[in-house]
Amino acid sequence: MSPNEKTITAFETRLRQMILRFQELKKENEDLYAEIAKNEQAIQELRDKLEQGQHDYDSLKMAKMIEITDGDLDGAKERLSKLIRDVNKCIAILSDAEQD
Repeated sequence: MSPNEKTITAFETRLRQMILRFQELKKENEDLYAEIAKNEQAIQELRDKLEQGQHDYDSLKMAKMIEITDGDLDGAKERLSKLIRDVNKCIAILSDAEQD
């Protein structure tokens, strides 16, 4: 075998090795992207559950605040009035923010 043939054979071998390595890396990259997509979906599901849990908690808290027990109508009215004042304050703040 001449030196040129040896060089060409070595080059072909290296080239095949590089192609195989490229295919391995390409497959690994695809797998990683699939895993990222799966993790992002799981994160979104957890965020949705958290948001729903927060909404449920807020609803329960609101229900507890306006709960009328033992004929405590005056206390309930005061709590409800406070909630209405808080909502009005929030509306005023939002109105001011929109004007700016």
